[in-house]
Amino acid sequence: MKISKELEQKVNDTRKLLHYIASTHTPVVFANSLGAEDMVLTDLIFESSADIEIFTLDTGRLPEETYALIQQITEKYGQSPKVYFPDQQRVETFTRQQGINAFYQSVELRKECCYIRKVEPLKRALKDKQAWITGLRREQAVTRADLPVEEWDADNGLKKFNPLADWNQDEVWEYLHALQIPYNALHDQNFPSIGCGPCTRAITPGEDVRAGRWWWEDPTSKECGLHIKKIG
Repeated sequence: MKISKELEQKVNDTRKLLHYIASTHTPVVFANSLGAEDMVLTDLIFESSADIEIFTLDTGRLPEETYALIQQITEKYGQSPKVYFPDQQRVETFTRQQGINAFYQSVELRKECCYIRKVEPLKRALKDKQAWITGLRREQAVTRADLPVEEWDADNGLKKFNPLADWNQDEVWEYLHALQIPYNALHDQNFPSIGCGPCTRAITPGEDVRAGRWWWEDPTSKECGLHIKKIG
């Protein structure tokens, strides 16, 4: 199965952008959250041999299907994403003081949990890097509607690139299916956006693609701190 000419042009543009980033912002890393979009970028980076390190964050609360996907990546490409874990002491202190599932109690506690399990490990992964790449797309959420392809990440002090910003969901899946790229099995169970197990659920037809993430919160607060975007 071949991809359409329209998508082929986007793929070529994305591949060129990845090589541009790698040649002008070394060292650069790709933060792979193991969603469908991230598997498109994983394939493009590995197959084009772009000088871009791929890493992922293991929060300690990931679904089993996500771990299975990491193994599939290793088997297909002969390479594995570099894995970063949260600080053990901080996780232990937080759970002892607030409870194992404190994130359900308030937005503040949920964001504190996200900071410990995601943001702090991300900062370690980005240390001494010139740029980082994400699989974010504009249509994913109201918090990402104005997402640029290139931006300055002031919090981390480096350039941030979103090569798939203008890709739509159909294009992502056309690419994955046509090239038989492995993806998280939860996507086939109506999980369009996948994070930690306790904070992710399936959605029903017609719901926003991010409706399954932190579903008990207001849509405008549904970010973990890795990608902060204020609503005007």
